[in-house]
Amino acid sequence: MTAQHAHDAPGLRAWLGLATVLGPVLLVSMDGSILFLAMPRISQALSPTADQALWTLDVYGFAVGSLLVAFGSIGDRYGRLKLLMTGATVFGLGSAGAAFAPTPELLIGCRALMGVAGATLLPSALAVLSELFPDPRRRARAIGIFAAAFAAGFAIGPIVGGTLLWQFWWGSVFLVNLPVILVFLVFAPVLLREVREGGGKRIDALSVVTSAGGLLLTIYGIKHLAADGMSAPAIAAMLLGSTVLAFFGLRQKRLAHPLIDFSLFRDRVFTLAIITGLLPLAAWSATAFLSGIYLQSVLDLRVLHAALLALPGAAVLTIACIVTPGVVERIGKRAVLAACHFSIGGGLLLLLPTTVTGGIGWYVASTALAGVGYGISFSVVADTAVGAVPAERAGSAGAIAETSNEIGNALGIALLGSLAALLFRLQGPDLAPTLDETLRLPSLVPAAALDAKTAFVTGLHAVVVVAALMHAALGAGALRWLPKPPFHGVPETAVPATLDAPDIARCIPNAPGVTGRDPRHFQ
Repeated sequence: MTAQHAHDAPGLRAWLGLATVLGPVLLVSMDGSILFLAMPRISQALSPTADQALWTLDVYGFAVGSLLVAFGSIGDRYGRLKLLMTGATVFGLGSAGAAFAPTPELLIGCRALMGVAGATLLPSALAVLSELFPDPRRRARAIGIFAAAFAAGFAIGPIVGGTLLWQFWWGSVFLVNLPVILVFLVFAPVLLREVREGGGKRIDALSVVTSAGGLLLTIYGIKHLAADGMSAPAIAAMLLGSTVLAFFGLRQKRLAHPLIDFSLFRDRVFTLAIITGLLPLAAWSATAFLSGIYLQSVLDLRVLHAALLALPGAAVLTIACIVTPGVVERIGKRAVLAACHFSIGGGLLLLLPTTVTGGIGWYVASTALAGVGYGISFSVVADTAVGAVPAERAGSAGAIAETSNEIGNALGIALLGSLAALLFRLQGPDLAPTLDETLRLPSLVPAAALDAKTAFVTGLHAVVVVAALMHAALGAGALRWLPKPPFHGVPETAVPATLDAPDIARCIPNAPGVTGRDPRHFQ
């Protein structure tokens, strides 16, 4: 027994390995939000169209979300360290290309390449922790650190981007990735060992292509309708994308190992958990992006000032993610999930008093209150999803939960951002398709500038109301559909000791090596 304990105890190599892995993981999550404050500067430099600006922001999230499951299976079969090294190299190359992209099209392409690489890094980085920390309790502690870093990355992305832009040009938000990637490539072969699970499931390439292609075509059509109005190409793209997605869904039912097991959605608790993984990220990404433009282009704040204003919300989000597991043990997941949606909805509504002349205090209060809900959603979504299904289907449930986070981050900008763009086009001075383009017009008169800013704020308010109403409905759904804990005072998360607190299912789903969850967990 003593020998086994000595073998299980993590040494300096294990903790250094964890620190090495955290670098790429932080970059992957941070790059999902680092452009929120950078887009006005990028718009000045590259002059993208309205839909190009939206693609620059969300093509990354679509690439990560649509390929996570596939790359998880590839890592199982061919080796996770090998995939980590390859993904990190490609991520670095994509970052360098994005930093010096001379056109919006090349920037979008480099962001897509970064997203593909990010999809290789997340599941593989998480998997190697099982080799570094064979003891379940110590592994849970390491995964908790991993999860907090992932959640913090989303929150600090705009802050890091704004701080860099205060001193450097817009490409610096991508070049900051290179030192971290270089350190990882140097130390990973020394500190990490290969992890491979033989007999991995066969990957259906057609499912990967149709899921990503159908989603991108559909969103392409929606964006063009919002930015340019009704057009035959936009409608055709939407119809074709919807058809491809329908084909993808039907194909999954016929596969022995589907990319997404849609039968899991028959469980209402599982469905609520996945929507909870998607909608808060959608609301957060859309409002963070639009608020960045509001602070800089409407209120004329400097980018560093805007970045500092995001600090309270980021701090609340990170703290909420860390403390939520303990709160769940006291009051149960049902109450916590309801609080998640109601706090996000309430926080979003605090943006309604913002105007073209002021609203900084309302913005800070909004991000702080909504940050509580965002932190909760990071912390409990996958745990709820996995616990709602039989143990043998936990892997599929966790993979869908993880994908919902990334897709939600991209869909928020794509759909809610398109709503804001539509309202700006309909109510603005009709001089240019975006606020930044309008404000850069050389012959712009003050009255037209005021009209443009007012139209943008109207779009922001509309997005806030729509997202808040959806969160209110989900909060009510959580109270109605999730069962109450069976015994007062008995922790709802009373699971076997090997799954003791904060494991990856709390903040980052589908943890390798963490299986056998008690199916009674959510009764």
